Amino acid sequence: MKNLNFKRYEIYFADLNPSIGSEIKKIRPVVIISQDEMNKYLETIVICPLTSTLHSQWRSRLKIRCANKNAEIAVDQIRTISKLRLKKKIDRLSTLEAAQLRKLITDMYGE
Repeated sequence: MKNLNFKRYEIYFADLNPSIGSEIKKIRPVVIISQDEMNKYLETIVICPLTSTLHSQWRSRLKIRCANKNAEIAVDQIRTISKLRLKKKIDRLSTLEAAQLRKLITDMYGE
């Protein structure tokens, strides 16, 4: 899959195994947050995993709908993965969700 044209804010299934400690694991949806220019040339991609375990009180999570299901983007679990981990495209963030995600990342990690 490394030759696909992955785009920012697209959501794919990704195999996040193996993991260590409290890292999010298993095959699950992830949203691509790296810039399209990076996605075009690098063999890696920056993602935030999604989880169906909702934590409404956690400020590091963004609630969305993905493939008609409630989910949270785990901004506290940002990581770089190989494009080879990406499987099937399943959704894309709306313009509003993308803006909310950018704001949350900036709030958490600075400008």
